[in-house]
Amino acid sequence: MDHLSRFRALRSRMSEAGIEAMLVTHPPDVRYLCGFTGSNAALAIAGGRAAFFTDGRYTEQARQQVQGARVRIAPLSAQTEACAWLAGSGAAQAFFDPVHTSVADLTRYRKALAGRSGAGRAVSGGRRRISLQPLHEPLIATLRMVKDADELKLMGKAARLGDELFAEILPKIRAGIREDAIAAELEHRARDCGAEGMSFDTILVGGRRSALPHGRASRRPLPPRGFVTLDFGVILEGYCSDMTRTVFLGRATRRERYAYDAVRAAELAAIHAVRPGALCGEVDEAARGVLRKAGLAAYFSHSTGHGVGLEIHEGPRVAASQSLALAPGMIVTIEPGVYIPGRYGIRLEDMVAVTASGARLLTTAPAGWTEI
Repeated sequence: MDHLSRFRALRSRMSEAGIEAMLVTHPPDVRYLCGFTGSNAALAIAGGRAAFFTDGRYTEQARQQVQGARVRIAPLSAQTEACAWLAGSGAAQAFFDPVHTSVADLTRYRKALAGRSGAGRAVSGGRRRISLQPLHEPLIATLRMVKDADELKLMGKAARLGDELFAEILPKIRAGIREDAIAAELEHRARDCGAEGMSFDTILVGGRRSALPHGRASRRPLPPRGFVTLDFGVILEGYCSDMTRTVFLGRATRRERYAYDAVRAAELAAIHAVRPGALCGEVDEAARGVLRKAGLAAYFSHSTGHGVGLEIHEGPRVAASQSLALAPGMIVTIEPGVYIPGRYGIRLEDMVAVTASGARLLTTAPAGWTEI
């Protein structure tokens, strides 16, 4: 990963926004910028300088991983040491991400900036009054929306692993087998194949439980007939995949097949709508419009998709009225669904990369009607 280019891109955005200094504490943002994978870290950026702070547990790891910033081991809190560094940077204001900063954390940071915490020493000159302000635009999150060549390659690999795992687990989906037993086998196989972990708790729900959009795999056995929805993802080198397939146990009714075909048509319509310049709201409407015509839109209870990357849910958001335009390099999920309480649920989901000419499917496991 070219972390130095990411620092340059961020500094350019900071300059355009009139931001002279930043405090970065959200772990995925820290990893994106400098490559550090540990659990405790902060970046302080001011002008052309950047300092990375962590605790003694990560001394060697930080020296091996961190690029673009000077490594400093904090005797106390990495975050407050970063604030102390900013207090001596000469900046009048430093900005933080309000989305991932708690009130308690903000109080600590402001005390450190004021020099009352006892943390660290200023890097140059004496301390001065410096204020900590919330970012009005998510600068790093915006950069992370557009994947570079290395990220696209890695996420394509993660998506292909998901395809392979689905092909392996499909024969295990049978009536009488516990939901959690199938999920556990899938997760074990993912580890065997090199995954660092799962992107989220595997969703595997059958029969009436398939109407739960985020129902976790339970100890209940799969029923003799009904829909089974499997939603899962793997993590490779920090990057997530995400896919969903729904199959049917036994013989479906005409109405059940009709609902499935409508969801599949909605997914294909949304995928077809993905292209550079298309608004996220337009892609959402492409899916929602199909379900509306099928008389099922009332049972579609969530957005059509979301960005994927170092986090399973990140920008852009593919939802109604979202005015952000898609750009080459973005990766989004397309996942329309229909959930009828007490009866059944259906969801199909694929990862789609926005290209200069349109869209490219990253998950390619068969999504057509499957009756077991």
